Amino acid sequence: MLAIDKIGKNFGGLRALNNVSLGMSPGEILAVIGPNGAGKTTLFNILTGFTKPDSGRVLFQNQPLLGLKPHQICHLGLVRTFQIVKPFLELTVLDNVIVAAFNQLSEVKEAKNKAEEIIRFAGLQDKRRALGNELTLPNRKRLELARALATDPKLLMLDEVMAGINPTETDTLIELIREINRRGVTILMIEHVMRGVMALSQRILVLNFGEKIAEGLPEEVVNNPLVVEAYLGEEFRHAPR
Repeated sequence: MLAIDKIGKNFGGLRALNNVSLGMSPGEILAVIGPNGAGKTTLFNILTGFTKPDSGRVLFQNQPLLGLKPHQICHLGLVRTFQIVKPFLELTVLDNVIVAAFNQLSEVKEAKNKAEEIIRFAGLQDKRRALGNELTLPNRKRLELARALATDPKLLMLDEVMAGINPTETDTLIELIREINRRGVTILMIEHVMRGVMALSQRILVLNFGEKIAEGLPEEVVNNPLVVEAYLGEEFRHAPR
């Protein structure tokens, strides 16, 4: 479904990504982890058309993505959320999701029906008439997910969707993401909350200083000495899971 081949990106003298390659199959959940500044969000920005790489190529369902604009990539079904959620603050939850539904639909009635269905799925039914600026952070996270789902993603990219919420809310979000995946959506996620990474991911890719230092099954990766030293620390390695 997704093929990333030797992507490189420099910002001045800073090498954000160095020959990073990755492949994803339909239906997979893959997590990208690593310390701050490792290049994770730069990779997401390249995949979704917000940043142009210096080298490499990206294919989504065998179609080249580099050179396409973000809205064109979204229309193809490669869709992302953002680490800092930015709903339309003066629009209701329902209208926020309707706007996203217009990515694939042209009729207002169809977009409204789709938005209503997704709001129920995301657990925001009782907030459907609330304005974006009235929502708590956990509900804004749900709204961010709902807006992404309204675009009919084939591959959904989640950028730290669990950041800033408590363990109970995290567990609820984990179940929601599982159900999204069960419905046929492939998921690529950047996440620091290892509780969520270990619960959801089938494979993990680890970046450090723009380099891929590990890739594989979750238990293999979190016990990799390079990953422990660069990111997780010995405390995580010996913690019960």
